[in-house]
Amino acid sequence: MKKKSFWIQVVWGQLKHNRMALFGGLIVLLMFLLAGLAAVLPGDPAAINIKQALLSPSGAHLLGTDDLGRDVLLRMIYGARISLLVGFVAVGISTMLGILVGSLAGFYGGWVDALVMRFVDIMLCFPTFFLILAVIAFLNPSIWNIMVVIGITSWMGVARLVRAEFLSLREREFVLAARAVGANDLRLIFRHMLPNALSPVLVSATLGIAGAILTESALSFLGIGVQPPTPSWGNMLIAGKQTLGYAWWLSVFPGLAILITVLGYNLLGEGIRDALDPRLKD
Repeated sequence: MKKKSFWIQVVWGQLKHNRMALFGGLIVLLMFLLAGLAAVLPGDPAAINIKQALLSPSGAHLLGTDDLGRDVLLRMIYGARISLLVGFVAVGISTMLGILVGSLAGFYGGWVDALVMRFVDIMLCFPTFFLILAVIAFLNPSIWNIMVVIGITSWMGVARLVRAEFLSLREREFVLAARAVGANDLRLIFRHMLPNALSPVLVSATLGIAGAILTESALSFLGIGVQPPTPSWGNMLIAGKQTLGYAWWLSVFPGLAILITVLGYNLLGEGIRDALDPRLKD
């Protein structure tokens, strides 16, 4: 019989017994399906119909309408696509930067490691959110700028994780054997060491998506994130702030969407971390 893959044998073997992680994975899957509906649903989330402004939830509009008569459910579905896009692109950028910096520091050690890690320490001294605000102040507040800025200001944790793994791996027998047969540095890093250092990176990336979604929502709430009429959960929250006393649905439903999505990614990330913890393996 063919040997089971690592993911089926170890990760899924542990993950399937973790109810909270499975619940988190179900939330993530449902959010993906919700975002996918934006491609097939009829209607324009930016279409204004003043005659239907501030209608409460009903059969015609399941989550009500906003102050411009736009369907809240339709806008939330389009907002889900924006939030997931920001989360994955921003985390992809930060993960690639972190892997590159951390692998170089951990593989070469010495003065390279000292120089790189001092730069990482300097970056960690700045509060991430205020650093993002400072960068955004010099750029146009567009979705692409938001994704890039979040990505280039949140790679330090990944770099430290990868560095620690490389410092542990570089003296292992399989690395010494590959070096003895003439493997160059790039092959040693990307072919032999990096695949064995990705477990904590995967956990960090899963949790990082939740953080990126929160950051985008906060920036949009402050008015410097995704700009109207493009719907995002953050700018839907700020739009409902003025009418919170008599149109509660404008803030409650986007807020719940952010809460549930972030909770799902956090539960899934915690479950993957537990599954990859060697102390929990049989």
